[in-house]
Amino acid sequence: MENKEIDTCKLLYNTERVKLYIPEYGRNVQKMVDYLKTIEDREKRNEQARAIIKVMEILNPSVHLLEDYEHKLWDHLFIISGFDLDVDAPYPMPAPESLNERPEVVPIKNKPIKATHYGRNIESIIDLIAEKEDGDSKTAMIRSLAIYMRQQYLIWNKDTVSDETIFQDIEKLSDYRIKVPEGLQLGRVDSGQNFSRPGINPARSARSQNKQRNNQKNNYRKK
Repeated sequence: MENKEIDTCKLLYNTERVKLYIPEYGRNVQKMVDYLKTIEDREKRNEQARAIIKVMEILNPSVHLLEDYEHKLWDHLFIISGFDLDVDAPYPMPAPESLNERPEVVPIKNKPIKATHYGRNIESIIDLIAEKEDGDSKTAMIRSLAIYMRQQYLIWNKDTVSDETIFQDIEKLSDYRIKVPEGLQLGRVDSGQNFSRPGINPARSARSQNKQRNNQKNNYRKK
C-alpha cells in the first residue's frame, strides 16, 4: 500500500489566542472590530461601527436595563478596539486609565448585631418604627413586625414562643424606644406550618424524616 502523507491539523486553544478585551461579546466581535480598524474609507468605517454596535446590543440585551445604554455600548466598542479607533462616535472615547479606577467605597455600618437570629434588617425596621408617632398605623407596624420576628424565631428555635417574648425582644432591640401597646395579640401559629432554615427544602426534610422512621421500624422488626 502506497504511503500517503496525511495532513494533520493542530488544535488551537483559546489560551494560545490573543486575549479578548471584553470576553462577554465573544471572539467574533473582536474580529469585527479588528477588521473595522483596517477600513480606510471613513464613511464606510463609521457605517460598520454602527453595525457592530447593533450586534453588541443583540448579544448583550441586558444592557437595556442600564441608563444611557448606547453610551455604554460605544464605550465597550472603544475598549475592544484597544482605544485605537478613529470613528465619528456620538460619545467621546473614554480614557484608558478609567479602566483601572477603583469603585467608591460603600459605607458599611460595623455596629454589631444585637440578636443574630433576627438579623440586621430587623433592627433597621425597628429603628424606623421607633421614629413613628404613636397611633393605629404604628401599632399595625409593630404587629406585622412581631409576626415576622416570631417566624424567624421558630426557624432557629423549634420550641413554641409566646407573644410576650417577642414583644420583649422588640422593646429591648429598640432600646425601649418602642412600647408595645397593651392587649396586642398576634394570633395562633398554624400547627401545619413548617418553618425551615434557609437552604433547607421542607419537602426533602420531611421525606428524610419519614425514611428515618421507616428504617427504625424495619430494624425493630428484624430483632
